[in-house]
Amino acid sequence: MPQSETTTVPLFSVRNLSVAFRDRDREFTAVRDVSFAVEPGKTLAVVGESGSGKSVSLLAATGLLPERAAVRGSALHRGTDLVGLDARRLRAVRGRHIGFVFQDPLSNLHPLKTIGAQIGEAITAHERVGRAALRSRVLDLLGEVGIRDAARRVDDHPGHFSGGMRQRAMIAMAIAHNPGLIIADEPTTALDVTVQASILRLLRRLQETHGTALIFVSHDLAVVSDIADDVVVMREGAVVEAAPAAELYAAPAHPYTRELLGAARHGLALAADAGPAHAPEPLLTGSGLRMRYRRRGRKDTVTALDGVTFTVGEREIVGLVGESGSGKSTIGRIVAGLVRPTEGHVALREQVYNEPGRGGPRIDPETRKAVQIVFQDPYGSLNPRRRIGATLAEPFLVNTRLSAEEIRAEVAELVRRVELPASVLDRLPSQLSGGQRQRVAIARALALRPSLVVADEPVSALDITTQAQIVALLRRLRDELGTSFLFISHDLGVVSDLCERVVVLSEGRVVEEGPVQRVFRHPRDPYTRELLDSIPGRVNHV
Repeated sequence: MPQSETTTVPLFSVRNLSVAFRDRDREFTAVRDVSFAVEPGKTLAVVGESGSGKSVSLLAATGLLPERAAVRGSALHRGTDLVGLDARRLRAVRGRHIGFVFQDPLSNLHPLKTIGAQIGEAITAHERVGRAALRSRVLDLLGEVGIRDAARRVDDHPGHFSGGMRQRAMIAMAIAHNPGLIIADEPTTALDVTVQASILRLLRRLQETHGTALIFVSHDLAVVSDIADDVVVMREGAVVEAAPAAELYAAPAHPYTRELLGAARHGLALAADAGPAHAPEPLLTGSGLRMRYRRRGRKDTVTALDGVTFTVGEREIVGLVGESGSGKSTIGRIVAGLVRPTEGHVALREQVYNEPGRGGPRIDPETRKAVQIVFQDPYGSLNPRRRIGATLAEPFLVNTRLSAEEIRAEVAELVRRVELPASVLDRLPSQLSGGQRQRVAIARALALRPSLVVADEPVSALDITTQAQIVALLRRLRDELGTSFLFISHDLGVVSDLCERVVVLSEGRVVEEGPVQRVFRHPRDPYTRELLDSIPGRVNHV
């Protein structure tokens, strides 16, 4: 790892680290001879796809892997080798000297304990503090990480915080003892672009204020371009390239680094292709959609949608973008016929199929088949106990009178269309990668040849290269099958790469819509400009 001209001694260095997992009589090597280092006050980005070994390397280096993991090599923190250190001494280092920020704060925060109590526990785990002084420190930490009205929010539970606020709370826990090093493992994945940008600004500010070293783990080279001093690129458990960020972005040496950069640049150039030259015939129309609901235990109502009108044309891909809470997923659920709107209606080829009323939407079988949905989390939407072949056969068993042989042929054609090998049919969802599971979910949605597919954040949890593959797949399926897509996303780079038109939502209202190239090149609404300015890497190396 290149050293700074002013500082030559790293705060934390990993040398020739290897990790193997034992499973009965077999051993699987996850990491091979990995080396990197970070200096005080600097940011090291460790980048690679899922399975590259980036997170495993850092968990191994800090003693957080299970006992079945065999770890070799060294991880020096201020001269002390953490590999092989006993549990008591490791606990003294973790939290006090090394802070951690993980990808999913909701999974790492106790749902039944208040935010203040959990930050307080991070403090008292390493020192004794009186009750009044502890509460004062917790409030100071919440204020430092940008939680507004900290005195009122300190006793809230994690479920009352947004995703960005929960991540800020995790950062407050990480900096509770002013550690010399923070390890942030995918801390912005699946967050809105504006929230993502705010978290990156927060980490930079904290680093400047406290002189903290930062190791930032990510699959996205565009994101780390906004924060990294040095970059390590990992693939299949090994380091394939390591260089100062400016050098790596200007002249990547390894083909895999160039591949990651190419995927990260998708959508940022906003190419001149503006899609069809003429407006397509309307397929779907949402008219005057309003959605209000009453929160549990409260008498007041929340307005999720406020008079939204939009269209999706035949063979068209329309992007629906906005931050969390903007109402985009609510629109997706209404279009898919999962909930009724409070006001307004949705029509398919001018036939209204979802409108206000009691109970669930009453939709005829043909329309049900014509409008399908793909959810964000394919693992959660696939039955973990059913093999892929049975999952893909189910739509035909329920909705057609095809013979068993005909169904097998249809299923085989589905996996071919989504570019999966036939061998996946005998596997369970847990035996597939995230990208493979999402392809299965897309195949299931296409089984009955729908006119429209609602794709609700289908790539937000995937690696950048896998995202690019899914985007290319959706575009090809539209061209081959004539299927229209309502593509819901907070990622404007992906939307610009895939969609012909875009609808921008803010607080339940449409603030801007039109051809993607016009809206993204010449935004008329300040909110759209804010979203575009928040795209990671747009004004830096990428």
